[in-house]
Amino acid sequence: MTSLPLAILHEQPGDAPAIDRLQERAFGPGRFARSAYRLRERSVPIAALSFVARVGTLLVGSNRMWPIEIGDAPALLLGPLVVDPAFRSRGVGRALIDASLDAAVSHGHRLVMLVGDEPYYGRLGFSRIPTGVVTLPGPVDPERMLWRPLVDGAEQGVLGEARQAW
Repeated sequence: MTSLPLAILHEQPGDAPAIDRLQERAFGPGRFARSAYRLRERSVPIAALSFVARVGTLLVGSNRMWPIEIGDAPALLLGPLVVDPAFRSRGVGRALIDASLDAAVSHGHRLVMLVGDEPYYGRLGFSRIPTGVVTLPGPVDPERMLWRPLVDGAEQGVLGEARQAW
């Protein structure tokens, strides 16, 4: 990681507009059609598990965690992870994910799921969900469905549709 005066902080309500702008720049309007977005719409991220990255006063990254259920099992949905293009490949994304996962463990959560690139997230302990084990509310490439147990064996017996936890 290139040396940055990087601060990883809990997301605050006032951060939402800057996060929205960052997501718009990174993902564009097509992000609303993605299956993972459908799990997040009309839901609220868990504040204690959602973080922003700042360099000085500039918000350069964000990661949120959302409550979901997979079948009957409680789980978390990670994302979207977004880092300003000028700050990519400098460890910002990893620092955000580490903060979210550490917080999830300390709050007693057992399993985290995401839709993303296995080569990137695999380095952070995520692995592909076996085909047919979890379904999403919409089309998704099954090779991009990943999870990470936070407790040994937490993924054992988890099966079914991923949906919002109300």
